[in-house]
Amino acid sequence: MIQAVDAEGAFRGPNGYDRHLRGFVRGLHRRGIAVRVYDTGDRARPPVLQSWQDPFFESLNRPVGARVLLQSRMPHHTPPRTDQAVANLTTFEATRVPPTWIDYGRRHALTVVTSEVCRRAWIDSGAPADRLRVCHLGFDPAAFSGSAEPMPLRLPNGQWVEEFRTRVLNISALCPRKNLLGLMRAWLRATSRDDDAILIQKLTIYHGSEYAWYLHQLDRIQDELGKRFDEAAPVRTIFRTFPDRDVPRLFAAATHYLSLSHGEGWDLPMLEAAASGLRLIAPDHSAYQTYLNPAIARMLPSHEIPAVFPYTGPTAELFRGLNWWQPDEDAAVEAIREAIAGHDAPTASAREHVLRHFTWDRATDRMVDILTEAEEQAPPRRWWPSLRAYIGR
Repeated sequence: MIQAVDAEGAFRGPNGYDRHLRGFVRGLHRRGIAVRVYDTGDRARPPVLQSWQDPFFESLNRPVGARVLLQSRMPHHTPPRTDQAVANLTTFEATRVPPTWIDYGRRHALTVVTSEVCRRAWIDSGAPADRLRVCHLGFDPAAFSGSAEPMPLRLPNGQWVEEFRTRVLNISALCPRKNLLGLMRAWLRATSRDDDAILIQKLTIYHGSEYAWYLHQLDRIQDELGKRFDEAAPVRTIFRTFPDRDVPRLFAAATHYLSLSHGEGWDLPMLEAAASGLRLIAPDHSAYQTYLNPAIARMLPSHEIPAVFPYTGPTAELFRGLNWWQPDEDAAVEAIREAIAGHDAPTASAREHVLRHFTWDRATDRMVDILTEAEEQAPPRRWWPSLRAYIGR
């Protein structure tokens, strides 16, 4: 088994790649594996808050003599390495991956993806199957036990969110892939102001222009449906970013979790919702098929469509010419109505299912095997890395 690992990637923020890396670093450290972690600053983001600078991760900053490097980065952000074997943990949310990623992946000992659907997307795009490994992500059972104190939330009129019987949560960054317009359209169609229900929308916004565009599209939806949002069940939007320790309280404030995403590499909030005991509504596509099934979640029929971005940019270019999935909005409307009526009881426990199969400990066990395999491809050790590990920087 490996004794030391360097871990490279963003780790100080709320994004998926940050959270993936934090989960694995904690798991490796618990196993007594020496870890050095450093932030590459790949992605534009708001300034890091002091609360994100966890002393535990900030302390893992000295060389450990690792011969294997665990990266948590998009492939086009990974320069070639000649001193270590690289296992790059990445993911994508379409039926294929960007063509340039195949060449980037060939630089590494192994490319690690989060689901079998993602592995198939790489293979269908031309990647060699023998260089791909699957390692699912996980959750912390102690944090997401369903026992957290609910986060107190109020509407502008002073009414407490906890007073509503059905409280539907969605946590998303504002981007076309998350299909928030589809979600809001389904909510507007499915609900009325007389329903004992509320939608809690935790929204992360990176660009003000995107939010302005989003609000404009919400106006268009209301015009198209001939119904205003004040005629539907209320929506409580939260813009604040929470440290990891506060996230379980947000789940505790809800009864359901809903996604109408066009594609997911994993969707940690959905997994954490399952662990928290919420009832689940999810599209039947991409990574959701890994850890959900019809016994524990309402799975919405979905079909492939071209991936379309309403504006240009680096992310839009990654999806150019590719397909993702369209969840059935009529089925989503029906699922929301059943949730409000209380007719959506699952036949099996989502928490018990994910607790058996999808904790960070289980994910780390798999990652250790992958890193051990990658280390076998490491270049011969030279004297100077060992010396630098001994004396530090």
